[in-house]
Amino acid sequence: MFESIGEKFSTIIRTFQGKNKISEKNIRDAVDEIKIALLDADVNLRVVRRFINRTTDEALGDKVLKSVDPGQQFTKIVYDKMVELLGSPNSEKLNLKGPDTVSVILMMGLQGSGKTTTSAKLALRLKKEGRRVLLAAADLVRPAAITQLQVLGQQISVPVYARTDLKDPVEVARLAYQEAKKNQNDVLIIDTSGRLHLDEDMMNEIRNVATSVSPDETLFVVDAMTGQNAVNIAKEFEDKVGISGVVLTKFDSDTRGGAALSLREIVGKPIKFIGVGEKPDDLEPFYPDRIASRILGMGDVVSLVEKAQEVYDEEQAAKLEKKMAKNEFDLQDYLEQLEKMTQMGGIGKLLNMLPGALKGNISEDNIDKKKLIKEKAIIQSMTLTERKNIYIIGPSRKKRIAKGSGTSVGEVGHLLKKFEKLKLGMKRLAKNKTYQAAMMKQLGM
Repeated sequence: MFESIGEKFSTIIRTFQGKNKISEKNIRDAVDEIKIALLDADVNLRVVRRFINRTTDEALGDKVLKSVDPGQQFTKIVYDKMVELLGSPNSEKLNLKGPDTVSVILMMGLQGSGKTTTSAKLALRLKKEGRRVLLAAADLVRPAAITQLQVLGQQISVPVYARTDLKDPVEVARLAYQEAKKNQNDVLIIDTSGRLHLDEDMMNEIRNVATSVSPDETLFVVDAMTGQNAVNIAKEFEDKVGISGVVLTKFDSDTRGGAALSLREIVGKPIKFIGVGEKPDDLEPFYPDRIASRILGMGDVVSLVEKAQEVYDEEQAAKLEKKMAKNEFDLQDYLEQLEKMTQMGGIGKLLNMLPGALKGNISEDNIDKKKLIKEKAIIQSMTLTERKNIYIIGPSRKKRIAKGSGTSVGEVGHLLKKFEKLKLGMKRLAKNKTYQAAMMKQLGM
């Protein structure tokens, strides 16, 4: 998400970089372009007007026009206003009680929004944080909703309270709360029923469930691909039931991003989480400052570092750096790095976190994923000795490796040549402290 608007914002910001002086006309022209970019991204018209007015008022002050570095000051103002639009610090945190009592999270939204899947993702996230979670299947309308939650609960090893003999979701929620207290679960996540469209019966049902269990969080789950309509639906839920926060699913889709940029301003509630994939752990907190940084083409280095820390430890990193410096980096190491990249979410997600200047011409579109899969197959068809020393791989070995990996001898040879070049580049990088420092500076570290 935000690729298109991010490119437009990056272009606007770049026009100011390095300028010692800018005029009022320069600022007004840039603000007009920002307005067009926001409208193209399907941002609510009222939100666009407010954002433009706030940005213009501050940008036309002496702070920018008489600044030593006006371009930097203008960028900071746009960034600050974007953060303000998206949320406030720590808005992603859940309002949960201590571990000695039951905190209730009520999940609600239209059918097809990803509510049941999100319930399981949130359960896994809280479980990793040390919480004892119980999921409750209170969606008694959609066929197979109970089964789906049970299957997901089994996958993440979180218990699910379900009653196929009951017809009243209020009763299910009440009994689930008692079950959570009895089993000393400190978080109860209730998956409620949805409809294909806004429905008075659904609203009454969810309101009754909320009254019966007094939830600490009422999270509205909405598909990012719903666009502007997501804002109207969220407002309806806020007026009829009351919501404490929003979970935006399919955030990894190529939608324009209008819903994410409009929700908080119109509904007045923060986006707490975003769904970034189909796997159980593909649920991330929504950090307004990091998202604003991505939109302005500055990347999201903090999230990138956090993801790296999940799969790397300092000792591993130090060993890898030594191997690179001594030219001892081998195909086994390369295979391990490909696996770690997959654990971090894949190349596409990592690229989206890089600042525009570092990303250069690399994009998700020009990465040949099939080629990477072939490369892994080729390496896995080699013996450990061959992975450690590619120079022993002659014609007969290439034939065997090609046959084992379902590729051609030419493809095996191409990988070996590519790896030699990669090895040389890594050696230079490991020894070139000036280049490393330049990269770190560009990453804002």
